[in-house]
Amino acid sequence: MTAWVLTLLVLLGAAAVAQPRSGYDDASAETRAMQDDDAANPGFLWVRQGEVLWSQPAGTAGKSCASCHGDAAVSMRGVAALYPAYDPALGRVLTLDQRIDDCRVRRQGAASLQTDSDEALGLSAYTALQSRGMSIAVRNDGPARTMWETGRRLFSERIGQLNLSCAQCHDGLAGRRLAGSVIPQGHPNGYPEYRLEWQGMGSLARRVRNCMTGVRAEPFAADSPEMTALALYLAWRANGLTVETPAVRP
Repeated sequence: MTAWVLTLLVLLGAAAVAQPRSGYDDASAETRAMQDDDAANPGFLWVRQGEVLWSQPAGTAGKSCASCHGDAAVSMRGVAALYPAYDPALGRVLTLDQRIDDCRVRRQGAASLQTDSDEALGLSAYTALQSRGMSIAVRNDGPARTMWETGRRLFSERIGQLNLSCAQCHDGLAGRRLAGSVIPQGHPNGYPEYRLEWQGMGSLARRVRNCMTGVRAEPFAADSPEMTALALYLAWRANGLTVETPAVRP
């Protein structure tokens, strides 16, 4: 896509959207049907791997996730709907992926999982599945406020050689078409999700990095404070939508 076409689309943009709309609603009927059928949803290949890892001891402590948290269907119910969230003990905001990895390193004495590895995606997908259908309710007050403000700034900041911001596409142009595809509002309520273009599962960090590369900007590191701040703002922006993990998107 050439720079002048993108610039023209931006100039045609409408006002920022008021009501959050899931990417599910912009997907084709075939893609929605794939997400709705757990037997046909490819994301459940990762969910099943996460289910195995949940009960598998790891690290020097010889503990599994289940050793502390028991049945995920009970202990993890509603958790994903609240993340990213501020952790008082660590004094910083954590995404759900970071929370899982922190528990793995500090509680299990295991090695950190590589971002977007099958193991990391599986644990995240299995954990988030327990909140499927629940409304997102991420907080942006108290000690999380500074990080939220950073995320809001990053969302509206023009970047890259194409001089575009997240907001220009996902607020101003949401609902319009680009190269035949509907431009979504960009809500993260289905991550980790299976994307047909990837033919695989991926994290929100992977999708954001793809967008940044697309506008010819230097992408944030997957575990950077900037990525966490943007994840917090995006999740807050999706408040009221339901958790759809594992979602299926084009």
